[in-house]
Amino acid sequence: MFALVDVNNMYVSCERVFNPKLERRPVVVLSNNDGCAVARSAEVKALGVPMGAPWFKLKALAKQHNIIALSSNYTLYGDMSDRIMTILRDYSPGVEVYSIDECFLSLDGMDGLWPCFETMGQAMRQRVKQWTGLPVCVGIAPTKTLAKLSNHIAKKRPGFAGVCDFASLPTGERDGLLASIEVGEVWGVGRRIAAHLQTAGIETVLQLREASPSWLRAHFGVVMERTGHELRGLSCLALEEVAPPKKQIVSSRSFGQPVLCFDELREAVATYMTKAAEKLRAQHSVCEAVQVFVETNRFKETDRQYNNAVTVPLANPSNDTRMLVRAATYGLEAIYRPGYFYKKAGVILVGLSDGSVQQQTLFRSFGTGDKSDKLMQAMDALNQSHGRGMVSIAAAGINTQWNMKREAKTPNYTTSWQDLPTVFN
Repeated sequence: MFALVDVNNMYVSCERVFNPKLERRPVVVLSNNDGCAVARSAEVKALGVPMGAPWFKLKALAKQHNIIALSSNYTLYGDMSDRIMTILRDYSPGVEVYSIDECFLSLDGMDGLWPCFETMGQAMRQRVKQWTGLPVCVGIAPTKTLAKLSNHIAKKRPGFAGVCDFASLPTGERDGLLASIEVGEVWGVGRRIAAHLQTAGIETVLQLREASPSWLRAHFGVVMERTGHELRGLSCLALEEVAPPKKQIVSSRSFGQPVLCFDELREAVATYMTKAAEKLRAQHSVCEAVQVFVETNRFKETDRQYNNAVTVPLANPSNDTRMLVRAATYGLEAIYRPGYFYKKAGVILVGLSDGSVQQQTLFRSFGTGDKSDKLMQAMDALNQSHGRGMVSIAAAGINTQWNMKREAKTPNYTTSWQDLPTVFN
């Protein structure tokens, strides 16, 4: 048995915890540089605003309905997510953090601890709400795919009060629910596959469940065959308690304002590389090469357009920020062209490994060894205890002008002493 716990409108709900005046008001959270709506309250969804809608196109609607737009505050959302996952680990030793607002729990062997799984789900909801202020829904089922669908049912149908134990429902009710849900709602069925399934006459989840496994495999591959088995209650997807190391790490942002000069572009690339190197060390990996890319704004047709990328191999695999920034700067020098207004830059770390197997070399190794490891550990420890950026590479700059635009960002209520909420009697 699995439980899928999902926060309702995660970003908006986090903002409402610290500003109750936002309750029952239409709220959107915008993407980087306040570009698009990446989170919408139920009130905004009711107005027909789609996910990813550009904010500049919503200005008239926002004025008419008093929609409140906030800049994304990922530091706050990430910390609130960590708190939820910590709470849920009290209910099960097996937890898979699937995304910032979702996680799977293994419920095997726990049926004797509660009167029923629905009671357990309600206890989870109440504790998360009491300790963090965030609303969650819980879907419970014998497979992960069904648990995702059960969560969808719990969220969309008020009669379930936020918890759906799919296995406890009568057979007729289960079939009726699956027959009422479009096939595109199934976990792993994207728009293209959904369109092909509908062309073949499979429009609902129930019809997908009843489809022949051999037919699914022949037309859509083994993954869709496995999805069919999961919908029939045969568990094919195990709980991943430890996330596998990433095969590549990307760090990239659009600039808050166009960047023209090389020095500012180098600061941005150094900053992105610093963040990427921290992630690389966090998963105990090293990389063999660094890719750097730059782009102008393709939507601004009056500007000259240019985009380019280059991959710089390292002399030896490393996770030392100094060496990676040096390689990224070398690559940037090769692709930079003056006279362009750059909108975006980024770095990609490729050739990731745990560093246990390295080819012997007659030459000196760079960015490896005991001294390098101790220095990087000290940097990471200081930044973790005193806040990101406490210790940084000088090339990343200090008073940067290119940072992404976040004109309506709320304080980091839970991670900054300066932003702690003040309570008055």
